[in-house]
Amino acid sequence: MSTAVNDRVIPPAPETSDSRTLRRGFADLAEGLRTRELWLHLGWQDIRQRYRRSVLGPLWITVATAITAVAMGLLYSQLFGIDIDKFLPYVTLGLVFWNFIQNSITDGSEVFATNEGLIKQLPAPVSVHVYRIVWRQLIIFAHNIVIFIAIWAYFRPPTGWSGLLIIPAMVLFVLNSVWVTIVFGILSTRFRDIKQLLATAVQLIFFMTPIIWTINMDSLGKMSERMKLVELNPLYHYLEITRGPLLGDHVEFYHWAIVLGCTAVGWLMALFVMRNYRARVAYWV
Repeated sequence: MSTAVNDRVIPPAPETSDSRTLRRGFADLAEGLRTRELWLHLGWQDIRQRYRRSVLGPLWITVATAITAVAMGLLYSQLFGIDIDKFLPYVTLGLVFWNFIQNSITDGSEVFATNEGLIKQLPAPVSVHVYRIVWRQLIIFAHNIVIFIAIWAYFRPPTGWSGLLIIPAMVLFVLNSVWVTIVFGILSTRFRDIKQLLATAVQLIFFMTPIIWTINMDSLGKMSERMKLVELNPLYHYLEITRGPLLGDHVEFYHWAIVLGCTAVGWLMALFVMRNYRARVAYWV
């Protein structure tokens, strides 16, 4: 409201924008959760659209992963001299959880760029598109975990009550998928080269992560000691907290500690990105 001083009208001070505040960032995340009907529908439509007019439809997700898991399990079990009844469930779970990680990174990095029209035409929180990606990865995971259930029924790995640890592990996977999509999605919208760098890095890290090989391969002899360097790879610990309980293996606490630490650091980065760059997404796409 303007005021008069000595017959002069002083205009009111301009209002300070709160678009670059943590409060607005948290509000965006909360509002996105409240509009879950939208991202649940969009995520499912993504799956249906991808396999439209195919005979098996979304079952192709399961078929493709099953063929890859069985082929690699049979091949590498022979190469490394490992019993197939132990190695096939190991490889299958490795591929199932790796697909979740890989798709969260690659799909998350292009979520805003590929939805330019929707972002500009539909006034919705930025987080709607983030939750859409995470929901889509959960649908794909649900299709793929069926493969392990079938393999478990046949080989019967010694899964005990420790298998219930998969619940908190999946919660951590979802939380990490959210921050990965926020950080890489927003930054890749501004710097399009990041998407290409991530695709190359993910492909390289696949071979550096014990998915189709193990760190306890006796046939490698002395090299097995050097493979302790694999613990420097954070994704190894993500696989351990999910694959280990389902295979009946004891998971050391430090694996959980590292994943929790990475999750905390990731969310700090996500909040920083949401605070500073969330409002610019519509201009960058």
